[in-house]
Amino acid sequence: MGRAFEFRKARKMKRWDRMSKQFTRIGKEIVMAVKSGGPDPTTNARLRVCIQNAKGVNMPKDRVDAAIKRAQGKDEADYQEVVYEGYGPHGVAVLVETATDNVNRTVANVRMHFNRTGGELGRTGQFDFIFERKGVFHLDAEGLDMEELELDLIDFGLESIDKDEEENEIIIQTSFADFGAMQKALEERGLNVKSSELQRYPTVLKELTPEQQEDMEKLIDRLEEDDDVQAVFHNMKEDAGDE
Repeated sequence: MGRAFEFRKARKMKRWDRMSKQFTRIGKEIVMAVKSGGPDPTTNARLRVCIQNAKGVNMPKDRVDAAIKRAQGKDEADYQEVVYEGYGPHGVAVLVETATDNVNRTVANVRMHFNRTGGELGRTGQFDFIFERKGVFHLDAEGLDMEELELDLIDFGLESIDKDEEENEIIIQTSFADFGAMQKALEERGLNVKSSELQRYPTVLKELTPEQQEDMEKLIDRLEEDDDVQAVFHNMKEDAGDE
């Protein structure tokens, strides 16, 4: 019983920790969106996406409003979006998206994470041939017909459409260039979009042994725990059961 309690407690703490990091990440995105396009979501498409994603992770409305208000203050930090690229252990390509108010601090920390796990930070742009950016939208599947939706959205850059039965979601993918057009099309149709984001997908995968995967996961964990890191992408082939 003691072990079961500790397991439930650890799982709950991990869930809370993950939620807290999501709120921090979206809070930064809101600040950047407001500073670049203003506090009115009706005229700021980037901010609308942020608010939509905040709802998708159950971020309280008062935290969203506070982030918007904070972004309008003169004392709020200006975050800069910086992408770092490097090789993790066993030659895995790793791309790290950050939002930082101190580039010197961030690059030093990212380099430290690579070095301490047997990797090496590289130069920006070296992985242009390994990763491609895609727009990914998660929709509430309730009441939607996939075939009708596919025909309706094909002219707005739809590349693929799938359904996650477990989450009852429809997942739509577009090219990087068509992200804005698809976002607008979904808004105009009043569809319940749970999240929309740009993700990076590897064009080539590197297969590792289970022991080598553990080495790589140490780097991923370190990077994801860093407050300046927004997202981590890699080309390690993962077991289907672990995805």
